[in-house]
Amino acid sequence: MSSDDGVKLVIQDRHVTMDNGILQVTISKPKGMVTGVSYNGIDNLLEIRNDETNRGYWDVVWSPPGSSGTTGTFERIKGTEFSVLVETEDQVELSFSRTWDASHRNLAPLGVDKRFVMLRGSSGFYSYAIFKHLEEWPGLNLDETRIAFKLRKDMFHYMAMADNRQRFMPLPDDRLPHRGVPLAYPEAVLLVDPLEPEFKGEVDDKYQYSCENKDLRVHGWISTDQSVGFWQITASDEFRTGGPVKQNLTSHVGPITLAMFVSAHYAGSDLVPKFQQGEFWKKVYGPVFIYLNKNDGLDPLALWNDAKTQMSIEVESWPYNFPASEDFPSKDLRGNVFGRLIVRDTYISETDLSAKGAYVGVASPGDVGSWQRECKDYQFWTQADENGYFSINNIRAGDYNLYGWVPSILGDYKYDDHIIDITAGCNIDLGELVYEPPRKGPTLWDIGIPSRSAAEFYVPDPNPKYINKLFINHPDRFRQYGLWERYAELYPDADLVYTVGESDYAKDWFFAHVTRKMDDKTYEGTTWQIRFNLDEVTYDETYTLRLALASAAQAELQVRVNDPSMEAVFTSGLIGGDNAIARHGIHGLYWLYAVEILGNKLNEGENTIYLTQASSTGPFQGIMYDYIRFEAPSDII
Repeated sequence: MSSDDGVKLVIQDRHVTMDNGILQVTISKPKGMVTGVSYNGIDNLLEIRNDETNRGYWDVVWSPPGSSGTTGTFERIKGTEFSVLVETEDQVELSFSRTWDASHRNLAPLGVDKRFVMLRGSSGFYSYAIFKHLEEWPGLNLDETRIAFKLRKDMFHYMAMADNRQRFMPLPDDRLPHRGVPLAYPEAVLLVDPLEPEFKGEVDDKYQYSCENKDLRVHGWISTDQSVGFWQITASDEFRTGGPVKQNLTSHVGPITLAMFVSAHYAGSDLVPKFQQGEFWKKVYGPVFIYLNKNDGLDPLALWNDAKTQMSIEVESWPYNFPASEDFPSKDLRGNVFGRLIVRDTYISETDLSAKGAYVGVASPGDVGSWQRECKDYQFWTQADENGYFSINNIRAGDYNLYGWVPSILGDYKYDDHIIDITAGCNIDLGELVYEPPRKGPTLWDIGIPSRSAAEFYVPDPNPKYINKLFINHPDRFRQYGLWERYAELYPDADLVYTVGESDYAKDWFFAHVTRKMDDKTYEGTTWQIRFNLDEVTYDETYTLRLALASAAQAELQVRVNDPSMEAVFTSGLIGGDNAIARHGIHGLYWLYAVEILGNKLNEGENTIYLTQASSTGPFQGIMYDYIRFEAPSDII
């Protein structure tokens, strides 16, 4: 069969195969597990040593309502009903669905309709799913859902997810007990006797290949021997949770490639959708595109560039016009919002500033910044141009708030309390919007850049025992394993002291405020000092210390002024569960605090602010600062 013959469908007792002459995809019936992908003369690109249920599949992790944490029961979603929705020479779309009833109490109380689509002339196939929860069903926490493909380990050894994040990878065998030593958490393994000697002494950890949603468009694997690529392409973020800077897993040792839709990674339980009995919910995840390519006789690494080109084609084609489900609206049923965002902060400029490069999006109605914890509905984001003009396109019909933030400007923007009603074909011009970032008075001093990340601070070299060679001399040097342990080595007896006007935050401000490991293997909280001078103090006025946090992991931040033994003027309480310190993420969820400090607590001359991270039961508790600013009272010029 050739690609000119169109798409054929072969239905057998236990399997169904889609064939368009370029590739053939075999799926179990009615379970809906992808058991085989044939391409370029290779019978199966998926791991043939695995059981048929463990090659290509949708899965969930779920727990009963009220459960704490972010883990639960793992379940590969198995269909019970099979149907052919579309069968023409141009397209085949298949459905593998399952519902829920009281006899299925060991299964997540969800209805799931998994769809697979093959198009004529396409070097790949699509998958999406419609999830729903009915009012009469029990509640649940949906801790995770994704598509996983496990490729042949004898073929796929080269992984690529970005121009500067690609490499030959270890084998899964190298992580076995006699070849690898688990480190501080089980996902991280030191390779002590790998099959390929070049990997000896390296750390393998899937979290080192995490990526922000906005950059997570294409990733996958190359078989350099066969000159074949297997890629997962995601054309839109609309169905992902947590907004554009939420981080997700990509590809990792296996070889495994993932399409993550819901996860608590780099966020914690705040990004676990929680459904109660009596709550109706429905959502479409995907479609995502599984793209295959080949490069006969040429550099196989050119397959990466070809995959990026295909990714651009998929992005331009969004929203796709082929899904048969009425739950996936076509372009003409969607709407658009556009406008311009400007920044008004008279303390840094007498004239308004354009919100250059601002991230602007619509998400479910909520409070300022609520989009980063939103995990049940859809979000639509764009980046403004250099003059602050933005256009958010192809928004599903519904009610939204408009949110945003501006690189280098503190805080979160929300378009007043206005609900934006998106209807089919609408084009809503919001005009000129003004963001007045939080401020009480002029800046006396600041530390860092308000970028929602700790990347600009001092990131140490890793312990030579725990190296991933990919990240040596790499802009993402923070992705090396074990950097939290370097703090105690740099500050063995006393904690960090930062002197305003003398210190350099790129060299003198450690990227993570962590605990210190003691000789008896316990941990203690740490207190950092910021020393600064004030020429004069208005004792009856209030000063403001703004603390923007890029991450918090089971941490408590306390602030004291000029006397470390005094009662704290501020405490955050126990906050955060993003684990970005342990997972090499440089940021998790964003936190913003305004600490009021009475002038009578300050001195003319030398002053010290003490920042204590007081929670100290383990190595991964701590915070990452995004930006710190100390403001004078508003009437001081």
